[in-house]
Amino acid sequence: MMPRLSFDPFFEAAADVPVRMCDHPGCIAGGDYRAPKSRLDLHDYYWFCLDHVRAYNTAWNYYAGMSDSEIEAEIRHDTVWQRPSWRLGDRHGPAYAHRLRDYFGVFSGDPDGPGERRRRNGDQGRDRAHRALSVREQALAVFEIEPPFTLVRLKARYKELVKLHHPDSHGGDKAAEEKLKIINQAYATLKASYFA
Repeated sequence: MMPRLSFDPFFEAAADVPVRMCDHPGCIAGGDYRAPKSRLDLHDYYWFCLDHVRAYNTAWNYYAGMSDSEIEAEIRHDTVWQRPSWRLGDRHGPAYAHRLRDYFGVFSGDPDGPGERRRRNGDQGRDRAHRALSVREQALAVFEIEPPFTLVRLKARYKELVKLHHPDSHGGDKAAEEKLKIINQAYATLKASYFA
């Protein structure tokens, strides 16, 4: 024989009571839907019923109280998922290799690694890299330009220097001709180093 179930009005009423109340003033419905309290603290929530969360979402403005420049900065920061970014090729370009400590020769393309190469060649690899770095530094000094710069800016500076030091504008002066040769070599070096 089955036991008889009795009716308990307390448990019946408890099933209808919501877990949390709506945070909208005067509302007695259940707060089943969350909404952030502010853009500065997106993990602190109001709990609303469906009608009040719809009204809250309609009036929500993430950028309220921000200036145009702050909004632009926020949008630009969001386009890279709040992570630092750099120009394409900057981290793996010619200048990056000299800032990198590659103890195992992974990035240099040397299968023996730098330790073995130094034993065989007596630090010739490091001297070559140092000479290449000093040639770049000399080229930068000739152009009186600091990295980072664009190819357009480099070409514009090259044209200025050529106009200034061209032998034809100096009556065929040999010193101007030598200076132009140095400018041409520096231009080729910078173009190959930064834009190859």
